[in-house]
Amino acid sequence: MRRTLFEPEHEEFRLLVRKVIEREVTPHHEQWREDGIVPRDLFRTLGAVGIMGFAVPEEHGGGGTVDYRYNVVIQEEAARAVVTLGGLRTHLDIVLPYFLAFADEAQRGRWFPGLASGDLYTAIAMSEPGVGSDLAGISTTAVRDGDHYVVDGAKTFITGGELADLVVVVVRTGRDPDDRRAGLSLLAVEKGTPGFTVGRRLHKIGLSTQDTVELAFDGVRVPVANRLGPEGSGFTALTHNLAQERLAIAVGAVAQAATAHEHTIRYVRERTVFGRSLGQFQNTKFELAAMAAELEAGQALLDAAVRAHLNGELTPADAAKTKLFCTEMQGRVVDRCLQLHGGYGYVTEYPIARMYADARVTRIYGGTSEVLKTIISKSLEL
Repeated sequence: MRRTLFEPEHEEFRLLVRKVIEREVTPHHEQWREDGIVPRDLFRTLGAVGIMGFAVPEEHGGGGTVDYRYNVVIQEEAARAVVTLGGLRTHLDIVLPYFLAFADEAQRGRWFPGLASGDLYTAIAMSEPGVGSDLAGISTTAVRDGDHYVVDGAKTFITGGELADLVVVVVRTGRDPDDRRAGLSLLAVEKGTPGFTVGRRLHKIGLSTQDTVELAFDGVRVPVANRLGPEGSGFTALTHNLAQERLAIAVGAVAQAATAHEHTIRYVRERTVFGRSLGQFQNTKFELAAMAAELEAGQALLDAAVRAHLNGELTPADAAKTKLFCTEMQGRVVDRCLQLHGGYGYVTEYPIARMYADARVTRIYGGTSEVLKTIISKSLEL
């Protein structure tokens, strides 16, 4: 079915992103997978062609275009090339919106030029050992001491935390016995601040170029001037961008599932079994046909959600529905695609094996499928 989501300017941007990936990413991606991380200069390269700063205001060196469809294009082109751009999605789709929404004028002058050029790369530190999806249970503390906060605590599963120059840390600045969500704040902690330690890189079953680390804070003095938004407004700030975070995961899920489907169609046409093309068997045809229908449904739901988001109408429940359906669909499609590859699908030199490993986490991060079902059920007044 014909998509109507994009305008000509988005397709021009798509060609730019595609060329950059072909030139700067694909030739090196296998080495990055072995290294377990992308080079820090990748983000400066992307900044030089405008990919990092299209949403940053023009007066600070950016493109001044807050249009989520550009974010969609980047994810679709990365999926098309079967590459992972480190933690770029987290930086652009999740962290940058906090700076755009909550940074004051002084902070904009300090940070926005670097965000646009790629000289500043960001991460967000929410998850803690033993806390998981319960953000109200965050225990990392920030105690006010004059013009600084003193931060103590630990974070885990931090995407991009090893390379990040600036980490938005969710901290507890106060407690309210009647409201667990009260008393959270956002602090931007700069790399190299004494007491701020980047711990071990976590070895994952997928997303091998995306650095995921533990962070530790031991008496870290962070200027009050590095706080994003008013003290105690952290939980509200986090929910401000939660719909886009979940939408972003759904975008990647659909794009990666579509790529898996396309790769599998090519594979079954070429693979010969019992003297016939694998694609000539009825089971193969039926499997790929069923996947095509699921992909169309997922794409239609996703594009509707993106349009709602552009219009400021995407509700938390609708974002939850979109992520739930699209990521569960991705899991089903990629699993069936691997099955059609037979033994070769289990060999990592085949793209489908990497797509299979990468797909598993989408049903976990950004809100597990179980958490999303809880949100959806509440919207049904159950």
